[in-house]
Amino acid sequence: MPSWIDVESVWNSFCLIFWNQLGAVSVGIGAQYTYEVCCWMASESRLSQWLSGCLMAMSRRCNSSLDKARGIGRPYGSDWRGGWSKLEPDAVWVIDDTGFPKQGEHSVGVERQYSGTLGKTANCQVAVSLHEVCTEGAAVLSWRLYLPESWAGDSQRRAEAGIPEEVKFRKKWELALEMIDQARGWELAARIIVADAGYGDVTAFREELETRKLPYVVGVQSHTGVWVEPPRPRKLNPKQTGRPPSAWHYGKQRPVAVKEAAQQAHGWKKIRWREGSKGWLESRFWAGRVQPSHGFHEGRKPGKHIWLLVEWPEKTKEPTKYFLCDLPAAYSLRRLVQVAKSRWKIEQDYQQLKEELGLDHYEGRSWSGWHHHVTLVMLAHSFLTLETFRNKKNFWLDPAEDAS
Repeated sequence: MPSWIDVESVWNSFCLIFWNQLGAVSVGIGAQYTYEVCCWMASESRLSQWLSGCLMAMSRRCNSSLDKARGIGRPYGSDWRGGWSKLEPDAVWVIDDTGFPKQGEHSVGVERQYSGTLGKTANCQVAVSLHEVCTEGAAVLSWRLYLPESWAGDSQRRAEAGIPEEVKFRKKWELALEMIDQARGWELAARIIVADAGYGDVTAFREELETRKLPYVVGVQSHTGVWVEPPRPRKLNPKQTGRPPSAWHYGKQRPVAVKEAAQQAHGWKKIRWREGSKGWLESRFWAGRVQPSHGFHEGRKPGKHIWLLVEWPEKTKEPTKYFLCDLPAAYSLRRLVQVAKSRWKIEQDYQQLKEELGLDHYEGRSWSGWHHHVTLVMLAHSFLTLETFRNKKNFWLDPAEDAS
């Protein structure tokens, strides 16, 4: 971050400019959706152009850095199986969530629930976020406050917190899909979706990404079942009456857990994926093509062929991380690792958002107030990110021009 930027002044400026306008936003008008709130409240001003430009500039920054150097105008990803795309770093959308510890029980969405940020079950709020990550940096695209079922079904608490009627209970992975669909509606280039096992373990989440034709790299637990060798299921012969059988029968064929598949694998390789503050980060990895086996007991067809990526450090007795990667078969092991490890920038984002921009400092209790607060923090973070880019050599994107 440039040394001349006064974070406190930036924050105060955003509050001064936006807070009065945000106060005019009714509870039911898009308070859940940070992007629409900002553009609606500033629709008659230069600020809406600036915000739109921020998102487009950061997206294009991820798209265009190598194309600019080559003089090629195509957006990254239009031909990702061949040519120069094999040498380009992948830009990704990362899904994650973070917790906000609370003491009382009246802040909207607060409940005793597990928070990965805290590493335990505690009294807290939890928000799901969508980030764009590329080699140049990362930016927050959207937020959703997770509303537990105890809140969603309590009319008195909903009224006290000002929760709009249209807001219903949604699981975290469903909130993630909403944000992905929203971002695609802004005409941003679709990315590889990256998420941890909290999302990757949900088969419905992976299937929804496949339905949207979105590639993904998601963590899974060690007991997740896969077919290492393609199975040969069959259907029973139809009877003379009734509906023809639809279930697939596998006989004695059985899938294996990803842990077992890793323990039987050969050809482990040591891969470096980035340079940290104390030197290069490296570990042992293996990847192989598999088919997910979810629902085979109910006669479901095998899943599509995807990558199983496993990390097994030399000093541990068993593998430590497992990923299912819906990426082309031509991807190298190193490239799979780089995509899977791209989530580290999100931890830096959360740290800056909380420690420098006050993301977890909100002490109000209302639904609209929480979303107003995170909107301001997102704007401040976007501003600082773009100013950091602007101070780099050969930065050519102007948010105002991009939005015009």
